[in-house]
Amino acid sequence: MPASADARGDGLGGPPSVGAAPPPRPKLRVLVIDDEKNIRSTLTVCLVGLGCEVSSVGSSQGAMNQIEHRAFEAAFVDLKLGGESGLDLIPRLLGENPNLTIVLMTAYATVETAVEAIRRGAWDYLQKPFTPGQIQHLIDKIVGERALWQRVADLESRIDDPAPEADLVTQSPAMRAVLEMAARAAAADASVLFRGESGTGKGVLARFLHDQSGRRGHPFVVTNCPTLSEDLMASELFGHARGAFTGAVRDQQGRVEAAEGGTLFLDEIGEIPPSIQTKLLRFLQDRDFERLGENRTRHADVRVIAATNRDLEAGVKDGVFREDLLYRLNVIEIHVPALRERREDILPLARRFLFSLTRKSHRSAPELSRAAGEALLSYDWPGNVRELRNAIERAVILWPAQVIEPAAFPDRLAAAPASAPHVGGAFTLDEIEREHILRVLAGSQRLEEAAHILGVDSSTLWRKRKKYDEPT
Repeated sequence: MPASADARGDGLGGPPSVGAAPPPRPKLRVLVIDDEKNIRSTLTVCLVGLGCEVSSVGSSQGAMNQIEHRAFEAAFVDLKLGGESGLDLIPRLLGENPNLTIVLMTAYATVETAVEAIRRGAWDYLQKPFTPGQIQHLIDKIVGERALWQRVADLESRIDDPAPEADLVTQSPAMRAVLEMAARAAAADASVLFRGESGTGKGVLARFLHDQSGRRGHPFVVTNCPTLSEDLMASELFGHARGAFTGAVRDQQGRVEAAEGGTLFLDEIGEIPPSIQTKLLRFLQDRDFERLGENRTRHADVRVIAATNRDLEAGVKDGVFREDLLYRLNVIEIHVPALRERREDILPLARRFLFSLTRKSHRSAPELSRAAGEALLSYDWPGNVRELRNAIERAVILWPAQVIEPAAFPDRLAAAPASAPHVGGAFTLDEIEREHILRVLAGSQRLEEAAHILGVDSSTLWRKRKKYDEPT
């Protein structure tokens, strides 16, 4: 059993502000393997004092039993384990957890021993007797290096993203409310379900939530559910054992294990096959799972965030989506507005895309003409932010001038009808007032009711309506 419990809070607490200071680093899960009880106890006390979660065992078999069922990030392995060698244990541990950081402990340190330990996969070695200062130095190095590994992996995933989104700065009250809700949800470990049309940036919001959470130092792993068959989905999520299917030539961990300590983002969860829904429900309930073709039950400490553009309630009624899984997924539900519902963000997003797309080619960012800006504002963007990015990228590639005109955009966009005047657009105050008055009149049963809503007397409203040549 671990010597310390995870102190991560599960309450939503107060509302952290967007862009607040990062939370404390997550605890390092450490396995201590030494046949001397006093060494195990001393090292455990020292590691717990440094904020680690610790399990300790006295034999190779005990170590394998632990690592087969729990995910550790670091292991301190004694060179001599009774009649066994810690050197022989190193590759066995790495076979179960390739990402394990192993420190070999020995009272008989030699250059040959150190070289052999590194050759077999150890990260460093520690000579006995050791001091608390040496342990702290090693833990700081391990945490720092693992954070660097994760940072590199995160940057690589962002670079490989074929359609990176703009940042989350917004002028839209609706989108600000979404960001605030996501920041609040980050403080808990509850499952979160992002709903919204395709291309609204649900994946960007999921990463934002992870970065705001106490799991930010651990992996953020993405699985795109619609791209995989049923068998491949099971292997992708939970891993497989060698021989589980044709081509499975070795044991392979899945996305759940890869996300250990961090966040698993399931994009378009509404597409997941029914058989996988059962496995996922069990994992959400107990955090237990089995690899494909393996009977051993494993456990993972992973937070699940999901996203969908489907009506999951309709899927429940049609019998294609489990109701109990829906309840598990949407403990916290966040609706992401479509781009047409936050038109004030269209031009700022377009300009950010212009900047980011031209920066890669070391060009100065082109400008949008007024007509081009109006064309962007007039279009309804069924593909949302992703479609906007694609339109801007097309213009950057094909338009030869520094000022982008509507002809640079796809025909469907350039031919969009002029939009109604809206706050923040390039419209006069008279145009804004006219649009507002006519909309209020259309939604009111009597002239007096509309005048009350607008805060003017009925005679003033009658004159304005006559001015706009509306029928009485």
